[in-house]
Order: sequence, then structure tokens, then C-alpha cells
Amino acid sequence: VQLVESGGGSVQAGESLRLSCATSGFTFSDYAIGWFRQPPGKDREWVACISGIDGEIYHADFLEGRFTISSDKAKSTVYLQMNNMKIKDTAVYTCAAVMAVNDGYAARCVGAMDYWGSGIQVSVAS
Repeated sequence: VQLVESGGGSVQAGESLRLSCATSGFTFSDYAIGWFRQPPGKDREWVACISGIDGEIYHADFLEGRFTISSDKAKSTVYLQMNNMKIKDTAVYTCAAVMAVNDGYAARCVGAMDYWGSGIQVSVAS
């Protein structure tokens, strides 16, 4: 199983980035894929989740509609479009997958995840 993040880097406040999470080694349509982030000196927090089963998406309220999760099933890849980025978005972003068949709780990525990527740095400067 592999989850590989890409697309991170440094941007100015107000700019956009799109992160990708390429997955392999499991049946994409049986899993939910989530994005998490860990700001410097803080705990990891849940950002967004998409169900590979039915495409349902969930976003953290604190994003204020600036981020959007999406997926390309044919590529087994999940994206996180980040717009109007703020300094507080600076963090290591990591994608993770959880088996979600017949499990509505897991499908929102709010419990323990089964597999994790290694993470990617996103830095936002003023």
C-alpha cells in the first residue's frame, strides 16, 4: 500500500495550491481518503475526507470554504485544492486511507486511519 503526496511548496498569502495524493495497493472504491495537517508546534487536525464508495465529501468548518477535496477514481488519486491561502494554513499535509465499506463513521475519516502517506510541507508567507 502506498499513498504519495505531491504539490506542496511555498506560496504567498492569497495564492492557491493543489495537493495530490496518489494511492496504490488497495481497492480505491472501498476506502475513504482524508487529508490531515499538522501546523508547527500543534497537534494534527482533520481537514477533509472523500468517500471512494459514493463520492461523499466532508470539509472541516474552519476552512471557511477555501479548500475542496476531490478525486479521480481512474487514477486512484485524491486532490486538495487550496484557495485564498492564509499563513495559518502552514503545515505538513498528509493523506490517509481507511476501509469504509458499510461503515459510515469511517467514511468521514474521523476515526483511526489504516494507511498514511509520509506528508508534504506547505508554507504560506505574508
